[in-house]
Amino acid sequence: MSEAILELNDATVVKDDRPVLDRLTLTIREGEHTAIVGPNGAGKSVLVGLLTHHERALARTNGDPPVRVFGQDRWNIFDLRSQLGIVSAALHQHFVSGNSEGRITGDAAVVSAFLNSYGILRYGAVTDEMRERSAEALRTVGAAHLARRTLDQMSSGEARRVMLARALVTRPRALVLDEPTTGLDLEARHSFMERVRAIARQGTTLILITHHVEEIVPEVERVILLRQGRIAADGPKPSVLAPGPLGELFGIPVTLDQLSGYHYARPAT
Repeated sequence: MSEAILELNDATVVKDDRPVLDRLTLTIREGEHTAIVGPNGAGKSVLVGLLTHHERALARTNGDPPVRVFGQDRWNIFDLRSQLGIVSAALHQHFVSGNSEGRITGDAAVVSAFLNSYGILRYGAVTDEMRERSAEALRTVGAAHLARRTLDQMSSGEARRVMLARALVTRPRALVLDEPTTGLDLEARHSFMERVRAIARQGTTLILITHHVEEIVPEVERVILLRQGRIAADGPKPSVLAPGPLGELFGIPVTLDQLSGYHYARPAT
């Protein structure tokens, strides 16, 4: 059996005196491409926070750790970042508008992953190997031409591909996509997810967090439905991406269509 990426054992996270994750138990293993689907407020972002160690679960009364990542319950967060590649709209926005360095080139954004920074390179030693691997990662996602262009000169789709290259440059064991196509138009969303498909086929484990069923690429085999901090359904994609479970998740009757391995949900009429 492959090694577990994430193990939750009765994990509870409380915010504002209420559980946003409530006694969650699940295991995601290497090689098991998984989508976690839920409406806004379901607890998806907090679950990502447990995976990246930006959130902490309540201690269990029996002393067993509620969260393990790659078999460990304690991580230096900087070491963990090299094992997990993260892509999110929030990270993209941080680079574009929140970075103190101002305008950042595509290659600087990618290289900064080695230094655990957000595009700031002057405080760390950038080696030739880092530069070479950055160029390789940009080529992998079809963004080599963006190396010298600044992020604020790119379209949202181009900048998101640079974020994908940044996530891959450390050769992580898993790629975590947290609402990865937020803010992208239809063409850019499709192009981005097709790049993700190629990465999955090359062997990097995907963990996709989304409320858009149509983002679930055909390579995803397991789907977990999350509602109000609890697992509403968990299993093989054909049994979970069905009108019954999705209708219960979103609270409305749902019709589901399939095309080229993708699923499309809409309210039933």
